Amino acid sequence: MGKMVVLAVAVLAAVSVIAAAATGCSNNKSSTSSSSSTASSSSATPSSTSVSATAAPGDYSALLIQATDIDFPGETFTAMPATPNPNGQAGVSGGFTNAAGNRIIGDTILIFPDASAAATALEGAQGALGSTVTGTPQPASVGTGGTLVSGTSPDGSKAVTVLLFTEGKAFATLEFDSAPSDPVPPEFATGVAQKQDSAIKNGLPA
Repeated sequence: MGKMVVLAVAVLAAVSVIAAAATGCSNNKSSTSSSSSTASSSSATPSSTSVSATAAPGDYSALLIQATDIDFPGETFTAMPATPNPNGQAGVSGGFTNAAGNRIIGDTILIFPDASAAATALEGAQGALGSTVTGTPQPASVGTGGTLVSGTSPDGSKAVTVLLFTEGKAFATLEFDSAPSDPVPPEFATGVAQKQDSAIKNGLPA
């Protein structure tokens, strides 16, 4: 169960970093300074309605939604430990799982020097979606450039829904994994992403 969350988050974070690296070389100084901060291994994830900007510089764990923000009928989700600065990129990744372990949500937020760099990362990730999920991308009413793809993993072993968006200088990726015959409804994925967008708006310093 844990391996599935780590894999989903790591793949999405890597796609984002690669996309940003292609056009973000001039921003290396900013990225280095952002990722050099002290990481806390005991970060709590407060509700999207109570997020503040009191975290130490470079500690973005407070931007993540918490498990109680995930409202799926008949299911209770538990948050997994957050990972600061995934793959060396400023930001945070986290995950959530239901009691049975057959629904897993990966949540990655990457922070860039400005909104333009975040948009470039989004465009790169959109082009690489086929490596994670089959399906046709469609607009999603979340943040800027919201994009949702619902289908299966390339090997058909699980249902996958991916939702990407930017909010200012933040680029967020949410991946919803479940049994092949039991995908999450698109409106559920969009609702979770909208809560994540609100948390970023409320908690990310300008």
